[in-house]
Amino acid sequence: MDFAKLHSDLKEMRQRNRGLALTVGALVVGLVVSLVIIVKLIGMERTIIVPPHVEKTFWVTNDRVSKEYLEQMASFIAWLVLDVTPATIDWKKDILLNYVSPEQHGLMKARQEVEAERLKRINASTFFLPQQLVANDQDQTVAVRGRLRTQVNGQETATDTKAYLAEFQYSGGRMHLKAFKEISQ
Repeated sequence: MDFAKLHSDLKEMRQRNRGLALTVGALVVGLVVSLVIIVKLIGMERTIIVPPHVEKTFWVTNDRVSKEYLEQMASFIAWLVLDVTPATIDWKKDILLNYVSPEQHGLMKARQEVEAERLKRINASTFFLPQQLVANDQDQTVAVRGRLRTQVNGQETATDTKAYLAEFQYSGGRMHLKAFKEISQ
């Protein structure tokens, strides 16, 4: 038996095993890093949508939407709430209630029914022209500023600059209106 050859073969096998151990260790570290990145990306998916009647693209995630989407929704909600006549308030109320969050549905329905009754009783109409939309995508809110014209029996009674705050919640793939209220300018 040649001990020198055996010793050199043993030394060579130990070096080869160390090299393989380092390679396996590097692969394990790579897998762990990949797993951490994948876990962080879950739920962070953004989908770019270009609907047929919208001029701007926007993104949505699991619980938030972009400023562009908020602005478009706030403009639509303001139109439903503030641009009404006795003939249109009932169907606009029904459309609005489709967007209201379940927690606020009863309150908003009662508020809109009282407003509908009041407008019909005095034969009033309101027309809102949005002039500025300021969206906050962190809070999912939009400040809507514009001119509100009020007419009673066809005669203009008031033209005021008003500001409203629309609060939204995006969940389950749907946009919900949490609140729509007048704010100070």
